[in-house]
Amino acid sequence: MRIVVVSAGLSSPSSTRLLADRLTAATLEHVGAETEVIELRELATEIAQHFVTGFPPARLAAALDAVAAADGLIAVTPVFAGSYSGLFKSFFDLIDKDSLTGKPVLLGATGGTARHSLVTEHALRPLFTYLRALVLPTAVYAASEDWGEEGLAQRIARAGAELARFTTPAAVPGQGTAPDVDTSAAIAPRSLTGAITSVDPADGFVTVPFEQRLAALRVP
Repeated sequence: MRIVVVSAGLSSPSSTRLLADRLTAATLEHVGAETEVIELRELATEIAQHFVTGFPPARLAAALDAVAAADGLIAVTPVFAGSYSGLFKSFFDLIDKDSLTGKPVLLGATGGTARHSLVTEHALRPLFTYLRALVLPTAVYAASEDWGEEGLAQRIARAGAELARFTTPAAVPGQGTAPDVDTSAAIAPRSLTGAITSVDPADGFVTVPFEQRLAALRVP
């Protein structure tokens, strides 16, 4: 298993890289994996060349291949003008449109003030949703005053556990250590009207009225 970490920090050391390292450590507490860190500031020139020439230099090509081959991705950016940095966006503009399909992605961002705390939701999450990545529920934003606070540590721990969970191969029923649990009801699809449906392999989707589901839950 391999986890790739993309850090768009512009200084060394940087709070962006620090957050990326903390998220990586929190993930590795729950799953064994190889990790690779990509520092975008070291690839800034190559990224610009790729936009102009249409061909990635060797180091950039290796970074793009690493992201495409990863089992999970941690992506962290500093906040500029209320959004992700231009360097961060430029790198992911070069990613093949199918490279992140279904790939678990843990998002992180750093900024000088808590006013930008929703950047992970209004900027980062839509970007990776567009790329069809599996964006994890918990994204971590760290303002300057958050460092050393218990709340940030708790968010990092929760996010790392989520990435570990989604990058760990599911146990095969009857062969793995996990119990054989029928989860079909929990992930039942919805119809266009929002009604929960059940799946019949022969007939396709069958809509089950909400009233009927409620009746089935009544205690005799």
